[in-house]
Amino acid sequence: MHPLRTLILAAGANDAIRRLVATAPVSRDVVARFVAGETVDDAVAAASRLVADGLSVSLDYLGEDTTDRRLAEQTVQAYLLLLDRLHAEGLAGRTEVSVKLSAVGQALGEQLALDNAARICAAAEQCGTVVTFDMEDHSTTDSTLRILTEVRRSWPWVGAVLQAYLRRTLDDCTALAGAGSRVRLCKGAYAEPASVAFGDAHEVDLSYVRCANTLLAGDGYPMFATHDPRLLSVLAERALWYNRKPGGYEYQMLYGVRPDEQRRLAELGETVRVYVPYGEQWYGYLMRRLAERPSNTAFFLRSLAGRS
Repeated sequence: MHPLRTLILAAGANDAIRRLVATAPVSRDVVARFVAGETVDDAVAAASRLVADGLSVSLDYLGEDTTDRRLAEQTVQAYLLLLDRLHAEGLAGRTEVSVKLSAVGQALGEQLALDNAARICAAAEQCGTVVTFDMEDHSTTDSTLRILTEVRRSWPWVGAVLQAYLRRTLDDCTALAGAGSRVRLCKGAYAEPASVAFGDAHEVDLSYVRCANTLLAGDGYPMFATHDPRLLSVLAERALWYNRKPGGYEYQMLYGVRPDEQRRLAELGETVRVYVPYGEQWYGYLMRRLAERPSNTAFFLRSLAGRS
């Protein structure tokens, strides 16, 4: 793993640095590039702007590693409110929600997370949209896939997320490439040991392409989460090879990252979904985004230097 990425991920777990970033006068403006805001109003406003630009949206209420039932319930209620607002604003057809199972009680037991996730999925169905379960560090992968399997018995459209940097992911792609399955493929953003994850960037890219081929060859709906220009070019070629027309797959990109490319692809007729996080617990998310791309870190530091 690159030393800078290791350092940034370590900062993500440091309370002193978190307090410094959270209280710095410039932070709100800088964070606004990557996070829509702290409230449901902010989330809906961002979704409205993106949909007006011809893009689709996935909204994520930030929070993870919940070990308090009260906080897990708070997260569920936040999603129920969000879904009601999406329905009321006519955005549900183009806007899904992404849910971290650790935010709805996974650490307190799979049954609690399953019950809470089911409540969100039922509300999404009523509102006319869908749900994708985010994937977190490797220690939660098996649990997340077990919960996904159970939830899909009632809501087969629930999406999965698989991370190409994990050595197991090609097998997981094969298992989840069936008809009706929605799978978001990303590179991965957590610090993982070499025993379970590829450490070299080239190895991760090769794994991503192998996994993409498996998903495109299957009968499901692949969702390719990447900003990498080279990978985007390869994915376009592979989609043609597998006779996948636009609408038979989609690209996904993060809010605030390569917005011009998002619009360019949408103008070509591609489905492009923007992953939009919101909520008060933005710090850990921001640190992972900075760790993923040096250009993000450079932007953040320039902003801090320029406004201090």
